[in-house]
Amino acid sequence: MIRLLQAMAGAPHGGAEAFFERLALALARAGLPQRVLIRANPKRAGMLRAGGVDVMELPFGGALDLLTRWGFRRAVADFHPDVVLTWMSRATRFCPPPSRRLGRFVRVGRLGGYYDLKYYRHCDHLIGNTRDICDWIVAQGWAPERVHHVPNFVDEEAQEALPRQTFGTPADAPLVLALGRLHPNKAFDVLITAIAVVPGPHLWIAGEGPLQTELEGLAARLGVSDRVHFLGWRDDVPALFASADIFVCPSRHEPLGNVVIEAWAQGVPVIAAASQGPSQLIEDNVDGVLVPVDDAAALAIALRRMMFERGLAENIAAAGRKTYEARFTEAAVVARYLEFLHKVAG
Repeated sequence: MIRLLQAMAGAPHGGAEAFFERLALALARAGLPQRVLIRANPKRAGMLRAGGVDVMELPFGGALDLLTRWGFRRAVADFHPDVVLTWMSRATRFCPPPSRRLGRFVRVGRLGGYYDLKYYRHCDHLIGNTRDICDWIVAQGWAPERVHHVPNFVDEEAQEALPRQTFGTPADAPLVLALGRLHPNKAFDVLITAIAVVPGPHLWIAGEGPLQTELEGLAARLGVSDRVHFLGWRDDVPALFASADIFVCPSRHEPLGNVVIEAWAQGVPVIAAASQGPSQLIEDNVDGVLVPVDDAAALAIALRRMMFERGLAENIAAAGRKTYEARFTEAAVVARYLEFLHKVAG
């Protein structure tokens, strides 16, 4: 049986961090011998340990963080992994090389974006979670046989819908949901602008970030403060999807579009800007509706179509769920990871 050590030095919240947690727990359920190294985070550590994952917490600080360097080496020496999988450059740079004392193991970096590859130069293999990221890595000079496409999966747990009055939303109003950090890349300004010219729908934006005050001001200037609701960071995303009629991913820059897969899993119809990830995932007008990036007018038209075109929302939602079941379930992606690990470990 392959022995896997994973290292994640990420933030308390984020898409990569959430998928790391899901994958670690899923591999534990699959019976894979595994140890994970994480930046000190009692909540994450407790959740992983409750799922049967062997967890070691380290600082994952700057270049002079000798404690993490020593702790990483000790974990490798004690666990004897066949593969070390590192997430993000900070964890990757702390991974020691194989040696007589540490033994032989394969170093793998996992990328969910178009990152500077100099931080991954000591890796034996790289995983990209979209085909476009893999093509980009190869274009930077990596041998194709060392670059592997393995997608993400999402949690399809269903929850009860939230009472709409919790966020000042009438029970009979069309409800649009958006998720993500309040950052320019997510283009929530474009979505708010579109909502302002479509009578009726309310918008829930779940997330935190530096643009909240600016986005609230935009909603006020456009006269839709009563229809745009900022929910903050939420841990009940399935309940938000259960509450929503339409999901929108308006991002200017979205390498994967994990939120699209989440909406598919929950049976919610999707509208997305045609940035990198969503444009690769979605077949336009089949399992989602694509609009040009930064085009509030086109987004408003798509919202009207989804609200008023007979059968469109139901058909889009059903096709999205079908795409999810074919490609992005836990079972399908875990099988891909196990196949990959056995392949590179020899």
